[in-house]
Amino acid sequence: MDTPTRTPNTASSRLEIEPGYQSGFANEFATEALPGALPEGRNSPQRAAYGLYAEQLSGTAFTAPRGHNRRSWLYRIRPAAVHKPFTLLPSERLVANFAEVPPTPPNQLRWDALPMPTEPTDFVDGWITMAGNGSAEAMNGCAIHLYAANRSMKDRFFYSADGELLIVPREGRLHIATEMGRLDVEPFEIAVIPRGVRFAVSLPDGTARGYICENFGALLRLPDLGPIGSNGLANPRDFLTPHAAYEDREGDFELVAKMNGNLWRADIGHSPLDVVAWHGNYAPYKYDLRRFNTIGSISFDHPDPSIFLVLQSQSDTPGVDTIDFVIFPPRWLAAEDTFRPPWFHRNVASEFMGLVHGVYDAKAEGFVPGGASLHNCMSGHGPDADTFEKASHGDTSTPKKVGDTMAFMFETRTLIKPTRFALETAQLQANYYECWQGLKKHFNPEQR
Repeated sequence: MDTPTRTPNTASSRLEIEPGYQSGFANEFATEALPGALPEGRNSPQRAAYGLYAEQLSGTAFTAPRGHNRRSWLYRIRPAAVHKPFTLLPSERLVANFAEVPPTPPNQLRWDALPMPTEPTDFVDGWITMAGNGSAEAMNGCAIHLYAANRSMKDRFFYSADGELLIVPREGRLHIATEMGRLDVEPFEIAVIPRGVRFAVSLPDGTARGYICENFGALLRLPDLGPIGSNGLANPRDFLTPHAAYEDREGDFELVAKMNGNLWRADIGHSPLDVVAWHGNYAPYKYDLRRFNTIGSISFDHPDPSIFLVLQSQSDTPGVDTIDFVIFPPRWLAAEDTFRPPWFHRNVASEFMGLVHGVYDAKAEGFVPGGASLHNCMSGHGPDADTFEKASHGDTSTPKKVGDTMAFMFETRTLIKPTRFALETAQLQANYYECWQGLKKHFNPEQR
């Protein structure tokens, strides 16, 4: 049982435990901010302790196999049903049905970083959809957003009914207060907020920018390791889920919901972050990408990027995911007589890349932190001309460390369709194709 400490709050009666987390991925967690708030031996007693309401939050079908079933029981001051009716909150920045976007070009695409807004903009208002596939309505596919914010959410709360949110901060820390506890997330870390979980984001550094992959399909999970063995890649113990914390706060608040790509708002007379205790395996979590145990070749050839897989959303086809979240962290390159950067390639899968920090080893110029690139199904891509020349003539007799970097990729099995904004924004680099135009013809049939 967690020992609570009282934190003064002039606007509310607030009780929460000292900062800390529970370790493990999708564990069966149990946490309470008041002693005895969790019922024993049952989920829904006739009268819950402290006058709380019992509420189940289901992230999968009730009949999903035990190994995939995700749900949590929440014990809260008021049920989530207590709010005024929702009304539409117009927004032209979000997309959830990618059958309605412009035709997708087969061109390689790359963008500069999204600028910081000039007007006060919180985390929710700072989203812009760049690309995606499928639809939230069909619960299949994903939407890829960028966010840029310069104001904390004040008396405002948000949840997405469309999908779980994989948040990748690039600049500025995020304090994410959720129904089930708080997450403090900084660049080089990620946060995952399950579908339906309500939260508010404050900005300790005043501004923040980053990336979001909104997963419409099966919940993200850790990949199987196969011949790698029992250890490696992202270790379950490094995933952190918050302890229970609650707000008992009344006033004039706004609850914003995202459903089928539209935003809706409702008046609510209390903070929805009022869960005093909870247990289950459907909860927000964070992970430090710097803890990823990188696997690589120590003989020859550059391995497939699947060895850098952090999280996956599985499809109905074995071995084929709807989303792969892959990172390219600091690592040693040791393969001899090998072209060490990623090779030139065309994939049946589509790749949306971002850069959190430093330089990506296959693109020395033009791919900047906060920027993004999109290489769709069967669009040829690979190292730029300068990188190719250096790697083709470099010394591979000794290992080399790729140190100052943290890049990532959202990879999907279906086409990633850029939105109208992405195709028309000033951040789109019209000259991206030029990075390959300097690749020279070296072919000589007289010489091997």
